[in-house]
Amino acid sequence: MKSIRTIGIVGAGAMGRGIAQIAAQAGHTVLLFDLNAEAVAAARENLREIWNKLSAKGKIAPDVALASLERVRACTDLQALSQADLVIEAVVERLDVKRELFEKLESIVSEDCLLASNTSSLSITSIAAACVRPQRVVGYHFFNPVPLMKVVEVIDGLRTEREAGDALMALARDMGHTPVRAKDMPGFVVNHAGRGMNIEGLRLAQESVAPFYQIDAIMRDQAGFRMGPFELLDLTALDVSHPVMESIYRQFYDEPRFRPSPITAVRYAGKMLGRKVGEGFYRYADGHKQVPDEPAVPPLPAGLKVWLAPYHPVGHKRAAALLKALNVDLVASNEAPDDALIMVTPFGEDTATVVGAYQLDGRRTVALDTFFGLAPGKRRVLMCSPATEPRWRDAAHALFASDGTAVSVIDDSAGFVGQRMVATIINVAADIAQQSIATPHDIDLAVSLGLGYPKGPLSMGDGLGAAHILDILRAMYRVTGDDRYRASLWLQRRVQLGMSLLANASCSAS
Repeated sequence: MKSIRTIGIVGAGAMGRGIAQIAAQAGHTVLLFDLNAEAVAAARENLREIWNKLSAKGKIAPDVALASLERVRACTDLQALSQADLVIEAVVERLDVKRELFEKLESIVSEDCLLASNTSSLSITSIAAACVRPQRVVGYHFFNPVPLMKVVEVIDGLRTEREAGDALMALARDMGHTPVRAKDMPGFVVNHAGRGMNIEGLRLAQESVAPFYQIDAIMRDQAGFRMGPFELLDLTALDVSHPVMESIYRQFYDEPRFRPSPITAVRYAGKMLGRKVGEGFYRYADGHKQVPDEPAVPPLPAGLKVWLAPYHPVGHKRAAALLKALNVDLVASNEAPDDALIMVTPFGEDTATVVGAYQLDGRRTVALDTFFGLAPGKRRVLMCSPATEPRWRDAAHALFASDGTAVSVIDDSAGFVGQRMVATIINVAADIAQQSIATPHDIDLAVSLGLGYPKGPLSMGDGLGAAHILDILRAMYRVTGDDRYRASLWLQRRVQLGMSLLANASCSAS
């Protein structure tokens, strides 16, 4: 395996600076180049400030801070990278620019110098095609901010030598990062897997199921994610995320699972890019997100009768336990009385579908999402059909908020919000595994570290019940007729065989 001591970095922006920081702190000499010489000087000064702050806080020793800065050498000419064992480009996300750069680098560096691209979505094979020796070209995708995001994707192009990727895997560990190995496919692992959250959140908003802040609140407070899709999009900024959404969709030849939304296209055009400009899906005052107040809880009607539909055994059991805890005496009858609130607990269907299938009174029917459990303090989600009358909607809202738990009331949607988004996230990850883009273990590792999910999506699927996820996807597909919800064969087969989604068994010869 090649020994990497001197690392050239082309591009002194946020990514280039971050890579320089972790490389120099790990003891490597860094040759930092940018077409703008002032950017290199600014990057080096920025690194000085960072290391001084780390030293002042006692996180690194003063001599380590000084030595790290001395290892970062400003280069005014690309030719200065001739001594590098590895060159990492972190320049603009354009294939023509990257290919032209790699062509130039090949005439400068030694024959055994490795060339790496920090691209987030462009094909490593396409970049390497500009080179005489494509076998030494590897994808090396870090995440911003590099020192804090402790994962890096190592991507093998079609002509990349295995040893080249192995060397970058070892280097990542040496720099304190966790490497995951990926095949050269659009979006690699993390950006590919991230489509499930962002694209589905946008689709929910486009269907007017709920406002942005409620969708985010449901994903945080019900499904257990650190951020919802719109908070995440505001953080990454639409000038980064929208082109990636379009790029991945086109590179997969208009795969319905990755269909972008005109919502981001319009906001991108209007420069409502997110947190960094003070306005995105939220407004930011002095850097603080402005969130609307939760709707007021209506008064609870006296003597409210509740009839709980028995059609979904899991949902019925969970809802019955909650209603008992709320001191509700359920109406015990085979059919709903004319004066009772009708509660249904679908997995994947919308309220209208359940009303139609069982000939219920749509005016009095409200759906409760039981999929994530109904523990005290966990946000509860209610869903109405277009026929639900306001007085029954308000009665359900008041009932399920009567113990102080937050309640979101949404419009009809196949799979509510949480079911729909989590099932999509798991399904996309399962399809990444089916395509052998990465191992199941690396998929979970990359997504949990790169996107901050509570756990990897395949482990999430096992924990929530892969059979339930399959049921939700199939129901959403029946209701909507949209191919974006077709179940991955990886998921379907493992459910049929009673296997974990992390199982990587194969009959074919390697």
